[in-house]
Amino acid sequence: MQKDTLIFDLINKELERQRKGIELIASENFTSLQVMQAMGTVATNKYAEGYPGKRFYGGCEVIDEIETIAINRLKQIFNASWANVQPHSGAQANTAVFLACLKPGDKILGLNLSMGGHLTHGSPANFSGKNYQALFYGVKKDTGIVDYDQLEATALAEKPKMIICGASAYSRDWDYKRIREVADKIGAIVLADIAHPAGMIAKGLLNDPFEHCHIVSSTTHKTLRGPRGGIIMLRHDFDNPFGVKDPKGNIRPMSALLDLAVFPGTQGGPLEHIIAAKAVSFGEILTDEYTTYARQVISNAQAMSKAFVKRGYNLISNGTDNHLMLIDLRNKNLTGKKAQETLDKAHITLNKNAVPFDDKSPFVTSGIRVGVPAVTTRGLKEEHMEPIVEMIDTVLKDTENEQQIKAVQQQVHLFMQQFPLYPELMLS
Repeated sequence: MQKDTLIFDLINKELERQRKGIELIASENFTSLQVMQAMGTVATNKYAEGYPGKRFYGGCEVIDEIETIAINRLKQIFNASWANVQPHSGAQANTAVFLACLKPGDKILGLNLSMGGHLTHGSPANFSGKNYQALFYGVKKDTGIVDYDQLEATALAEKPKMIICGASAYSRDWDYKRIREVADKIGAIVLADIAHPAGMIAKGLLNDPFEHCHIVSSTTHKTLRGPRGGIIMLRHDFDNPFGVKDPKGNIRPMSALLDLAVFPGTQGGPLEHIIAAKAVSFGEILTDEYTTYARQVISNAQAMSKAFVKRGYNLISNGTDNHLMLIDLRNKNLTGKKAQETLDKAHITLNKNAVPFDDKSPFVTSGIRVGVPAVTTRGLKEEHMEPIVEMIDTVLKDTENEQQIKAVQQQVHLFMQQFPLYPELMLS
């Protein structure tokens, strides 16, 4: 079979792009080489519908061992009693949770997408907003912190079946205890989507959602630094309080309903090569080395936020507790779109993002989202955040100065040579 040089040449170009640039997209990270190697194995050839010991295909004895190791490692990381490692993504994980817990048309309450929430928390463009009656809470205009009073008032007035906490662009920790207290008043289930801060939660550096939330979902990339995928976990199993039944009409424990909601409810065969890579990354998370990494992520984010504030940038909530920061650029007379596109030219990658109470469209936005998981993986420390912000500021102060942008691009390349990425992989 002839090698597809067209695609492999492009993959090599992507490797070169990642090596040379400064990656500040909050939802991106660099897996270890062994995680990547696990993804590209013969496990991709195996169909394994079902769960370990209960498959619909033969020849799954080895795959069962791999998936069981992934489940057990994940349970150990988060002190969970049950876990499902099969969701293809965080969105698929949340789809399964909704299917297990709710009926079409039920009310859900989540953080508004325009305030830092996620598509799957009720956006009208998403299945969550199309199939369920979505209600929203936001953040306070003066502080940028979640408005828990608004959350409580909306919950008590509307009585949603589920309250969702978690975000894609929120830089502060969550008061899971208060959310659970509100939910208990109306008999609602609490879903914590920890896709972004999961790595810090895993090491006890942020509040533990498992103490107060019924169900926890996450991605496995971002701060967990694994392959792209999703997971669902329970610390304590429970019976669904809303009478949702399995396909045979039986009331089942939530763990069983969630398993059924993943397969056959929303997915067919699991991606066993990705599950193998998840197992490898979970093993990495259980090490002291990863604990050091998680702490460094928070230290880097706080150092970077201070560097932005020093240069007059308006950070939503005035700082960060986790791995990211959301910056309102209106006082700099810039849109998020312009900032993203100009910084791309300098090989500094981040994303445009709506800010709370934004007056621009989601395609333009007034802000940018900046995160440090990827640069922290490459070995950058607190002292490196200042020069990165200085390069960003240089570009954004004069977005039409192509000569200066090119000069910063060269600075970026030279700067990142200090932090080799996948030196074992040779460009060819």
